[in-house]
Amino acid sequence: MSADLTPVIAAGTRWLLTAFPPSPGAFSQALAEAQARQAVTLAAALRYPTPLDAELLHLLGPGGSARLDWLTGADQGDDADADWRTWVDETVVSWAACLLAAPTVALAAHHLVDRGQAGDVARLTRPGDHEHDAAPLLRHPDLLEPVAALHRALLLDLLDNEATATR
Repeated sequence: MSADLTPVIAAGTRWLLTAFPPSPGAFSQALAEAQARQAVTLAAALRYPTPLDAELLHLLGPGGSARLDWLTGADQGDDADADWRTWVDETVVSWAACLLAAPTVALAAHHLVDRGQAGDVARLTRPGDHEHDAAPLLRHPDLLEPVAALHRALLLDLLDNEATATR
């Protein structure tokens, strides 16, 4: 994975954890962050598969979190350090929400992406009780639906087209 995607991955992870907070406790917070980071990393690898794509992202910018914030009713009023929100990529976050809500989709996406690009995504593709307990809001399909629905069709088309091409 291109290091150029690091700001988008960090911002997308932070946005998901802000919008869908984990259960209380350090262990839950760490486990929820691992799940969100795995989802955003895999989504970013799908969205920006080449170094040229990453360069174009930096040239044009990811778009920011304004629409996602509006959609979820996120309050930015007390966020003194809101600059990170400019690095949120709506499509990447939407795809990450799809991957968090449906482990089978995450598994299909992981097969599409070179394993070296997305790293280990076991917490995403095979979530257990610990993952669900740590991040009940982040793993809840109904709560993720408004965000996931934004760009789900594009993700499913990509996965379907790539699966058809490899047959």
